[in-house]
Amino acid sequence: MITTILWDVDGTLLDFEAAERAAIRALFQKYGLGECTDAMLRRYSEINIGFWERLERGEITKQEVLLGRFTQFFGEYGVDPSLAAAFNADYQLKLGDTIVYRDDSFEIVRSLRGKVKQYVVSNGTVTAQTKKLQRSGFGELMDGVFLSEQLGVEKPNVGFFEKVFAAIRPADRNEIMIVGDSLTSDMQGGMNAGIKTCWYNPEKKPVPDGYRLDCVISDLHELKNCLDGIANK
Repeated sequence: MITTILWDVDGTLLDFEAAERAAIRALFQKYGLGECTDAMLRRYSEINIGFWERLERGEITKQEVLLGRFTQFFGEYGVDPSLAAAFNADYQLKLGDTIVYRDDSFEIVRSLRGKVKQYVVSNGTVTAQTKKLQRSGFGELMDGVFLSEQLGVEKPNVGFFEKVFAAIRPADRNEIMIVGDSLTSDMQGGMNAGIKTCWYNPEKKPVPDGYRLDCVISDLHELKNCLDGIANK
């Protein structure tokens, strides 16, 4: 039986790509950089994902992610790379301006309130996530929020989860499940921590080798069946 759910935010509870596109386009206008095309946004997303994956592998720091992605992106499109720091600072705030729920996520989280404990576990920055959680209403629904920037360690590192478990004691790992869209961050983190894993896979991608997944769902409404299935095992 699952008594505790650890929720990822970006790409799981909220549509991160929608917020990303809106924030970057707004800041291109603010900084007088012209139009940020769909092709440019796709390239930025590729660069961004690459930097976050390097962070998850422990190859670079969070600060190197935040600045490096824009430095590389700007360099490829002829924008002054020295703008990266100021642009990123504004970007963190802008990300919270666009709230798009995935699959009625707000109602789903609200329906589970009081039935299970629910916590946010995110590698996103404190600035961006605080605003998102406040404007989306998730901050009030959750039993707690754990951000890697505050904990000093990133998902999927087991140290991140150890700090979460220490804060939510008693924590029976057989009764804890992480729900997230990232195999490398959320699912690998859950595996490292020895808890149940639920991969949110809206694109219905094949499950690669090497992952132990207790549930795979393409819509958050399927989470109830996942919880019921684990409870009946």
